[in-house]
Amino acid sequence: MSDRHPFPTRLLRRPSDDAEARVFCFPYSGVGGSMFSQWPRVIGTAEVCPIQLPARENRVREPHYGTYEELAADLVKQLLPYLDRPFVLFGHCAGALPAFETAALLAERGLPLPHRLVVSAQVPPHHCPQDRFLDMDDEQLGRELGRIIVERGGEPHPALIELTLEVLHQDLDANRVYRRQRPLTLPVGITALHWADDEEITPEQIRSWREYSADVRFSVLDGGHYAFLSAPEQLTDLLASLLTDPRSPEPSGAGTGHGGGHG
Repeated sequence: MSDRHPFPTRLLRRPSDDAEARVFCFPYSGVGGSMFSQWPRVIGTAEVCPIQLPARENRVREPHYGTYEELAADLVKQLLPYLDRPFVLFGHCAGALPAFETAALLAERGLPLPHRLVVSAQVPPHHCPQDRFLDMDDEQLGRELGRIIVERGGEPHPALIELTLEVLHQDLDANRVYRRQRPLTLPVGITALHWADDEEITPEQIRSWREYSADVRFSVLDGGHYAFLSAPEQLTDLLASLLTDPRSPEPSGAGTGHGGGHG
């Protein structure tokens, strides 16, 4: 394991010096890096590196990150030592938004860029905010949190639900104020994922990501909104393949997608 740098509290675990590549995984609203507990430690040649957000789990005593832009600024500074080899940024649902902001800030500052940005089940920034959680009361949110906990193989204990609700409200506040007025073209290829049985977002909404890069590819994967939690083979195969693709963005429309993708 790496001893060259202090333990990166922005990650769930210390990255290995031996990793050939890395996949940085952004959790969605209300949870922390442990949401990726069912994922393997390695996908293809890439080490899985779950992002750990403040105000939850082992960072529960730290203040909330504030906005997605503030979160990205903190991550860019703290993760820079670990961007020394090919890497991918992955975010599902609301987690895709700080992943996008991190890629945008890396590009703006001329720092190492991700091999690819992978956004799953999320509308692009100029269509935000759009999250069905935003209009729910605590009783409804509690039921949804219980469902998520069960999907992750846990037991929805009332005390855990109450604790999670506190940070969920703060995360939803960040989601509520986030919006870019117009698309920003990144110098990074984007893979946008839709889950075939996802009732929360449509393929048409996913396709709006095509305005954010010269190389945007679309894939449809089997399962519903939370299927990604178990790291299904379709998803891990796709992530493994991305790091073997040419890095340079292709002309608009050139991407054909993976796993039954559509444009």
